[in-house]
Amino acid sequence: MARTTSILVAGIIEVDPNISLDPFILPANELVTEICVPAGYSAERLELIERYLSAHFYTLIDPRATNEKAGPVSAAYQSKVDLMLFTSHYGQMACALDTAGGLAELNKDTTSGIGTRIAKVFWAGTARE
Repeated sequence: MARTTSILVAGIIEVDPNISLDPFILPANELVTEICVPAGYSAERLELIERYLSAHFYTLIDPRATNEKAGPVSAAYQSKVDLMLFTSHYGQMACALDTAGGLAELNKDTTSGIGTRIAKVFWAGTARE
């Protein structure tokens, strides 16, 4: 069961009311349960981490505007050249709240390729003579 709610997530990020936050809360809940619960955080800290992760996942489909202009129309969006959780301020905040470093470690391992599976071919036959 999720620790955070759509209302709490919408309290830290402006959201489109036509987009459900449930698809973003679910993966945040899974990550917090797997990575952060073993660190022994309070229920309040776990909820905060989950809230910021949910907002981070939401920004992947609805990036934050940093500059908007009306005429002639122009827009600039928050962007950071990075991967995983460091691409948004919300992901960065979730990592900061996880003071045990589990999310930062996951981010590092994922971006460096640790934990990925590489296919290898192994010949178990004998050499021809």
